[in-house]
Amino acid sequence: MELISGLPEDVARDCLIRVSYQQFPAVASVSKGWKTEIQMPEFRRRRRTTGHAQKILVTVQSRFDSDKRASGLLVKAVSNPVYRLSVFEPETGNWSELPLPPEFSSGLPMFCQIAGVGYDLVVMGGWDPDSWKASNSVLIYDFMSAKWRRGADMPGGPRTFFACASDSDHTVYVAGGHDEEKNALKSAFAYDVARDVWVPMPDMARERDECKAVFRRGKLRVVGGYCTEMQGRFERSAEEFDVTTWQWGPVEEEFLDDAACPRTCVDGGDDAEEGRMYMCRGGDVVALQGNTWRTVAKVTSEIRNVACMGVWEGALLLIGSSGFGEPHMGFVLDLKSGVWSKLVSPEKYSGHVQSGCLLEI
Repeated sequence: MELISGLPEDVARDCLIRVSYQQFPAVASVSKGWKTEIQMPEFRRRRRTTGHAQKILVTVQSRFDSDKRASGLLVKAVSNPVYRLSVFEPETGNWSELPLPPEFSSGLPMFCQIAGVGYDLVVMGGWDPDSWKASNSVLIYDFMSAKWRRGADMPGGPRTFFACASDSDHTVYVAGGHDEEKNALKSAFAYDVARDVWVPMPDMARERDECKAVFRRGKLRVVGGYCTEMQGRFERSAEEFDVTTWQWGPVEEEFLDDAACPRTCVDGGDDAEEGRMYMCRGGDVVALQGNTWRTVAKVTSEIRNVACMGVWEGALLLIGSSGFGEPHMGFVLDLKSGVWSKLVSPEKYSGHVQSGCLLEI
């Protein structure tokens, strides 16, 4: 059966790869042939190689309540946030919101982590918004069907403030954090999303609470964090895990220049130099060049608190606020010219951003 009546198969495939990711559920419902076609790995590969893959930033963002702000109930709005998933499309400037999973229809768990794998968005852990207890739940949103499914729970019991990163194709990696007794953890796990299977990894050399993970070219780097005894006093070291040899390398003792929270560390993208990473340090955006962190730009003066960053195709996206309880806004830095441009975002997408991740669909 022809994909599109009257058209050669290669022309029909060229038509399908141009469809927006938002139309995938509708395309899949047209026929079994279309559904099979867009679910094939070759379809995703062709979208990427022909430049039709769409990059989106997904954030865990609180609903912005303008009524509470206007009535002076700012503290209540900030202390009782309701989190949802916001989506920003850099190419079009469009903002949208994903449906919440049935298990958390009143709001996502606070401090949950998200990662993208293929056409899936994985939401892990966090504090249950009703009981405030740490959860080890895993929920997966499929952009192909626009539906949620439940994944296998994270092993090892509930953990909070863990690092997570994805290889973008198959696996999400989880490392560190702390347990229900506030003990920092050195354990790590790999989650195969398609198979819904967790695999234990060798322990890291050190406990790392509130660490950050970045996956780049077959290696998982876990940055910073602190051990149980240090409680909030971050260290400068990092560890790197090679997924091919399934081993951790030696601890990099002075990976960071300063002992600070590493939450803004991000991969520089496929076009960046070998090993390139970016992060915010004080009022600067810095890049890892070789073994040295170098300043590439000053953070725009309108931002004092940086919530999350993402890098793609020569641009760095930064979301943050001017202070506690203030609306969050986004800026894009042209990494060649060093010029910032402010994003236009509706008020409903100016709530507190807890975390975020870039996906290529």
